Amino acid sequence: MFDSLSDRMQETFRQLAGKGRLSEGDVKTALRDVRLALLEADVNFRVVKDFTDRVGERAIGEDVLRSLTPAQTVIKIVNEELVSLLGEPERLDLGGRPPVVIMLVGLQGSGKTTMAAKLGVFLRKNGHRPLLVAADTYRPAAIQQLETLGREVDISVHSEGDKVAPPKICRNAVSRATREGYDVVLLDTAGRLQIDERMMDELEQIRGGSNPREVLLVVDAMTGQEAVSVADEFHKRVNITGLLLTKVDGDARGGAALSVRAVTGVPIKFMGVGERVSDLEPFYPDRLASRILGMGDVLTLIERAETAITEEDAAALEKKMRSANFTLEDFVEQLESVRKMGSISELLGMIPGMSQISKQIPEEQTEKGLVTTEAIINSMTRAERRDPKIINASRKRRIARGSGTSVQEVNQLLRQFTQMQQMMKKMQSGKGIRSMMPWLH
Repeated sequence: MFDSLSDRMQETFRQLAGKGRLSEGDVKTALRDVRLALLEADVNFRVVKDFTDRVGERAIGEDVLRSLTPAQTVIKIVNEELVSLLGEPERLDLGGRPPVVIMLVGLQGSGKTTMAAKLGVFLRKNGHRPLLVAADTYRPAAIQQLETLGREVDISVHSEGDKVAPPKICRNAVSRATREGYDVVLLDTAGRLQIDERMMDELEQIRGGSNPREVLLVVDAMTGQEAVSVADEFHKRVNITGLLLTKVDGDARGGAALSVRAVTGVPIKFMGVGERVSDLEPFYPDRLASRILGMGDVLTLIERAETAITEEDAAALEKKMRSANFTLEDFVEQLESVRKMGSISELLGMIPGMSQISKQIPEEQTEKGLVTTEAIINSMTRAERRDPKIINASRKRRIARGSGTSVQEVNQLLRQFTQMQQMMKKMQSGKGIRSMMPWLH
């Protein structure tokens, strides 16, 4: 979502870095470029003005202009002000006597129902027993959608059809949670195409009857500046306690994320970064600022890796690599783990200094390469996957036919795998990442 903004910011700072010393004019020119980049990213113009004014006050100072590394000092200031703009990280308030009620609100189409399931999965991973509540009785198939998601992720759903009033459904759900030992209740309330009085009245009734600990507004990050006015209106009527950004993986300009926190004063708590129920990340302002400035996001990368592969599996894999027992069977398992973590270009963008490289590799090329590699390996017998040395010319022709590829592509994969096996024995650190991922070439 922030690719365009990130590119503009990085280009501005590259030009600064090319100058040995900075003049006040250099800083003002850079700030003008930053201002234009933020406005083009659809950030609220008042937020942009306040941001650039603060950066300017700090950057046009004796310490910066006389610094031996003035460009790095300016980048540091911009990074700190971005983090300040995005606010302090805040987590869900799950204190108090269970069941804790979390109420999701937002406009129709913002992704509330899917977000309810994602939150349920996140809470269960953290030791809670959530209950999903189908309180959207207006949108066609909303109840069925939540029930289907509940079955897929194995989380209970409380629903009473579309004839019972939503405030009553929510009260009944809280009573059920108390009886049956659920410690968190997630209310999926109805949305509308636009904010209206009837909608707000109903939300106020639900809030009054269910006494939620959190009222979370689900904001579609692709709606741009409209998201800011929507958040402001909801905050006035139902006193929202947090924001959930959806569709952050889309091609929106990203202004909503940078604006909505500053305008409403309400913290962003989670970001939906994909379509899968596991694609939910706690919001960390410092990590997002680092991504925007092309400085990587190693912590999120590590967390995704920990989710995709267990510590025991990682230890076993390392042992195989160091003893040269790493097989094509292990390799295809690692491809699956990589897929769970996200796209290759996205993962490379989280590694400091690799964001520009990730943009040079077309997304289709990397994903197609993964699919081709997996197809070739899956067309091999178990014996061939464990010992590629037995793959002769006739076996290669069979593997190529079975995978819909050519003998040349099979040869290329086998050659790259042999090189990787040799390199794995020598690798003692994280250097040479591109060499460790030959399927990217």
